[in-house]
Amino acid sequence: MGCVTASNVNWIRSWKTASGCGPCLLFDIMSTSRGQLRSLSSTVSCLKPSPSPRRPAILPASSAPWPASAPRRKLSSPSEERIKQLALDRETIVSVLEASATKRDAKGYLQKYIPNGPGAKALGTAPSTEQPTAQKETGRQAKPNLTTLEDPPHVAVVKLRCPQYLDKATIVGVAKILSQLRVLGLLSVLVLDCGPDETRETLESQAWNLCEALDSFSKPGCKLLQNVVAGYRQTSGDSPSVFGDQMRVDDLGRLERSLRHGLIPVVPSVARRDDISPPQPVDSHQFVLTLTKYLAGMQFTSESHGSQYPDAETPKPRKIASVERIIILDPLGGTPVPGRPGASHRFVNLEQEYDTLLRHLMGPEGSPLAQKDRRSVSATIHASNLDLVKEALSILPSSSSALITTPLAAASTNITESGGLTAPSSEETVQFGFDGMVTTRTRQNPLLHNLLTDKPVFSSSLPVKRVQDDGGNGTDVGPPSAATLVKRGMPLTIYPDPRVQRWSPPEPGGSRLRLTDTCIDLPRLAYLIEDSFNRKLDVQHYLNRVNENLAGIIVAGEYEGGAILTWEQPEGLDYRTAYEQGRLVPYLDKFAVLKSRQGSGGVADILFNAMVGDCFPDGVCWRSRKDNPVNKWYFQRSAGTCELSGSNWTMFWTTLGLDTRHPTVKDYESVCRTVEPSWSDKKHILD
Repeated sequence: MGCVTASNVNWIRSWKTASGCGPCLLFDIMSTSRGQLRSLSSTVSCLKPSPSPRRPAILPASSAPWPASAPRRKLSSPSEERIKQLALDRETIVSVLEASATKRDAKGYLQKYIPNGPGAKALGTAPSTEQPTAQKETGRQAKPNLTTLEDPPHVAVVKLRCPQYLDKATIVGVAKILSQLRVLGLLSVLVLDCGPDETRETLESQAWNLCEALDSFSKPGCKLLQNVVAGYRQTSGDSPSVFGDQMRVDDLGRLERSLRHGLIPVVPSVARRDDISPPQPVDSHQFVLTLTKYLAGMQFTSESHGSQYPDAETPKPRKIASVERIIILDPLGGTPVPGRPGASHRFVNLEQEYDTLLRHLMGPEGSPLAQKDRRSVSATIHASNLDLVKEALSILPSSSSALITTPLAAASTNITESGGLTAPSSEETVQFGFDGMVTTRTRQNPLLHNLLTDKPVFSSSLPVKRVQDDGGNGTDVGPPSAATLVKRGMPLTIYPDPRVQRWSPPEPGGSRLRLTDTCIDLPRLAYLIEDSFNRKLDVQHYLNRVNENLAGIIVAGEYEGGAILTWEQPEGLDYRTAYEQGRLVPYLDKFAVLKSRQGSGGVADILFNAMVGDCFPDGVCWRSRKDNPVNKWYFQRSAGTCELSGSNWTMFWTTLGLDTRHPTVKDYESVCRTVEPSWSDKKHILD
């Protein structure tokens, strides 16, 4: 346990007096310097509340029919509720400390979820439910006309697959995380999927289990909603589509009222065919898409089939909530990486990777993946999950994202059972490997980390060996990293296309790509460079230098990011000699991201992955000023680095197996020392 120093006393006092107001304290936490936060992580462990009373027993996972009379939930006394609230807020605060969000991440989170700063309403509480005096009802009862919220709540649609096979600890862990997300400003709509062969009774039983677990934490608790969806779609046939109209939400506003009151709706994936038919299990993916469309105000239909009031005027669709996340909790985990059993993608850019991933998952007809075996079933489920998030994100804002992970990873926490913190030792947080470089080994909850940073736990451009699991074998497998962040993303254009021809130096005098070719928008490229570096580019000087040795260019989106790569010859060699001796150096000349896209959207990761994975898989080198704040990012992704004496440059490379005495590194150094910058201000002379 860390010592309570004088500088921490005021912080601790504010925590004690917060009385469960998580957001107010959260604003102060995320405004604190990184060093202070790290020193406080052990201090918070001494602020443990008194032991909480035993939680209500969670019903065992069973597919037995649910009794006609549902059990009553245990009600807690005000003192018990206060203890639970303090404990939950404390663990939420510790999770924020462990997330290690950057200042940019913290600013983005606070602007979105706590727009009014410390004085804002406590997150997770409902807006005022005061309604104008309703007119007296005349004739037949009609659907309630709920007023539209000025600020719709931030919502995550969470799909939990196969809850009947989860143990009690995992169920409670998932419930705790969803409660913490609510404290941090993100309400969950929990959809249960017990599989196509299970009965309605099984779904109801598991729904009650989740409700008991959610209600065991602080108020407001949850709300079990049944008969929410009308219409019917069987689990076989064509793939679910966001444009399908077989199912629609028709629940008399119960879902909206639950969100207004800060309750977590628990919704079994059942639907009724019509007003007289009992609800039956339906395709869970179409069910999730139906809820997403309804919440986003995209439920367009001219029919009233399945409606409890078929003659009533169909209301115009309106936005019920701001859907920020689609979360899939699947025992199979994230989207797998081909050729690496047990490993999952950390980030998926749908615009660029969806078709390729789908081919890898399903395989061609007649391949082993196409056979009806266990591996084929897993691949089909992975492909189905990827298709679901693609369909859902297609109707949501580009800022929305999806997270696919396991229930076990979602329930993970660094809090010990006794209530203290598990503070990792220095040996656990920093290790050495991958050519002697520092490796990353941090265990964080993927749901909380993603909410606070809008990024995966581990950057997708980090080399595999830098992501250590608990076994220390250098692979990104297991609960800490079995999560895939999916975004609609952006298209990626590479000239020349490495899928058509591998990048290699052109013969002397042969045809080559130039920045002045019509396929490249030179004015937009120049603007991208100037905006990213905040310096004026001498365009003509730059063209004279790189046009005759250009290797290729990578463009992300609409010139939101870009990388320019060249073939450079070491000092003292002309191009022909370097070509004949195989000594042309693959060099990253410019790596630029628009300021508006820096730190968000994964633009830099997308560019870097394309560079080292598709364009120069055998290695590339580059240089950066020694005082460049981006150098930490470069250090983490390079296989080696060296400060160039007598200059203001640090050299990086991704080629494996090289030390500073290797001849290839000598050629790298020669290039990095002699490349002449092309800035109009001529400040490069200082370098």
